[in-house]
Amino acid sequence: MSGSERGLWLDDAAHREDLATFVDRAIRLDDTSVIRLRQRGDAQVVAWLATGFDVLASRVVGGRVNPADLSVGADALASALPSMDRSGFVDPGFAMDSAWRGMLPPESGFVHLDDVPARVVLDLAQRGVALAKEYGSAHGPPASLLDQEVVAVSSGDVGVGIPMRCVFALTAMGFLPQSATTDQFAPESVAADEVVRVRVLPTWLRVDARFGTVYRRRGDPAVVLR
Repeated sequence: MSGSERGLWLDDAAHREDLATFVDRAIRLDDTSVIRLRQRGDAQVVAWLATGFDVLASRVVGGRVNPADLSVGADALASALPSMDRSGFVDPGFAMDSAWRGMLPPESGFVHLDDVPARVVLDLAQRGVALAKEYGSAHGPPASLLDQEVVAVSSGDVGVGIPMRCVFALTAMGFLPQSATTDQFAPESVAADEVVRVRVLPTWLRVDARFGTVYRRRGDPAVVLR
């Protein structure tokens, strides 16, 4: 890769499939989604999505991107990924940097509060979907449901509530390692010892699952994400 050559280079087919899964989930949420690709260190690329839940979703893959911060259409990236050449090169399509609204959380500094069983997350998602069907509208689940804090996590004198928005974002992006099941929210579709890790900064909530991470701005996320 030359210093001036524009594009995305992935380490191997496994990382391409990981990114393709992330992009496919983004398109399912919104077929006009924009994916932001950012270089992390020398050998990792972080893919970012601003979900419709006012929650950011991210996944890390091995590779390089040039320029080091690039926003592209999810549909164009999805079309390009199967054509990755032997060098790992992918043409991500036209830059859409102006379409990305909002800032990203810092890469470091988060404090680990505690871990939550993944089965608890799926049980909450199951209940949330039932309530959304009962009380939702054509515009989706009511804001009161999305904003409801469904898990309280604390360590020492630091505590945070995890809103349903984060639960829905985790499950919609397929970040939990679930086995095949007729019910995508079935708690038993993940191992009993599988957990999600909860970390915080004063201005951000971060929830790490096996296949990706979601972030929620603490305070007024509308100012940041929309």
